[in-house]
Amino acid sequence: MKKNEFKEKLQQLHRSYEELICRANRPLADTGGLYRRYANPVLTAEHAPPIWKYDFSYRDNPFLLQRLGVNAVFNSGAIKLGDRYCLMARVEGWDRKSFFAVAESSSGVEGFRFRDYPVVIPELDADETNLYDMRLVRHEDGWIYGLFCVESKDPDAPAGDTSSAVAQGGIARTKDLQTWQRLRNLKTPSPQQRNHVLHPEFVNGKYVFYTRPQDDFIQAGSGGGIGWGLAQSMDAAEITAESIMDERVYHTIKEVKNGQGPAPIKTAKGWLHLAHGVRGNAAGLRYVLYMFMTALDEPWRVTHRPGGYFLAPEGEERIGDVSDVVFSNGWIADPDGTVYIYYGSSDTRLHAAVSTVEKLMDYTMHTPPDAGRTFTCVQQRIQLIQKNKDVVNAED
Repeated sequence: MKKNEFKEKLQQLHRSYEELICRANRPLADTGGLYRRYANPVLTAEHAPPIWKYDFSYRDNPFLLQRLGVNAVFNSGAIKLGDRYCLMARVEGWDRKSFFAVAESSSGVEGFRFRDYPVVIPELDADETNLYDMRLVRHEDGWIYGLFCVESKDPDAPAGDTSSAVAQGGIARTKDLQTWQRLRNLKTPSPQQRNHVLHPEFVNGKYVFYTRPQDDFIQAGSGGGIGWGLAQSMDAAEITAESIMDERVYHTIKEVKNGQGPAPIKTAKGWLHLAHGVRGNAAGLRYVLYMFMTALDEPWRVTHRPGGYFLAPEGEERIGDVSDVVFSNGWIADPDGTVYIYYGSSDTRLHAAVSTVEKLMDYTMHTPPDAGRTFTCVQQRIQLIQKNKDVVNAED
């Protein structure tokens, strides 16, 4: 490639990137009155800046090839700093390693632009192979905490096993999402932790964690669902007693695994929780999102548990590196009650859905719980039908 051709190709890369960043995002029809999806993902691999991927030197890269490619951008923590919606995205390179990077927008649904450099999370040791799925929590102690999975090769794996892994709960804190102080990993009674979240307020002077106890990296084993526990300090956070607050249940959307999504949102009636549930089917595993509410004074005590899923993968969301998956570890509630829900689809891209605190409270508090089996589910639906008939007849 001649040098002038190289320059033109590089300019076209930048033009295409700017067109993508500046693309308007159109809201779609609402889903059951609960939320509105948007036509375009808010972050994809293409949103990674060209400066991250290409060597711009004509001498060293005369064909302008990607040197450090990006495979996927998904599963983002979320927080609002001033008037900026900030997403702590999981970025996965062609080499399969994930890292964190902050993308910012003034609208919350479009125009997300990554900061120039990825986030540097200090290592505790060289065995930490992969970090991912950070939750961002602004705690009343004044820090912004990042809670993330730390994946390492299983030291007890037999010779020749190059896939068995161990997961622990990483913790770091910051004031600006730029400079991070690494803390010791969360210590719990469970062998592995891939899904831990910090509650944003103290309870009786202690830190509250939501956890997902697992026996090994993939299978929950004896792990019963979403757990919780108390820690005295964040500097060396340790939970000595881990209790289940939202259990796994046979033949439901959460029969295989379930885990807390982002930190809960505080409302006048209780804490709103967003979680993911996993069930098995003939094609593998299906991940969906569901909601529940807990008591204000005891955020581990569930008060309302609507049945079924809140959001499931649709259309292109079902296709990707790990198909038929939605996963959320970030949402933002604005002062006006608007809620921006950020969710990854099929471990490939990141989407936004927009609702309100009022709608989410109504949904969570007044949607019937799972009736448990076919006969009772039919009875539940018949009751709704009869109620609607009575309403129609009364209006006539």
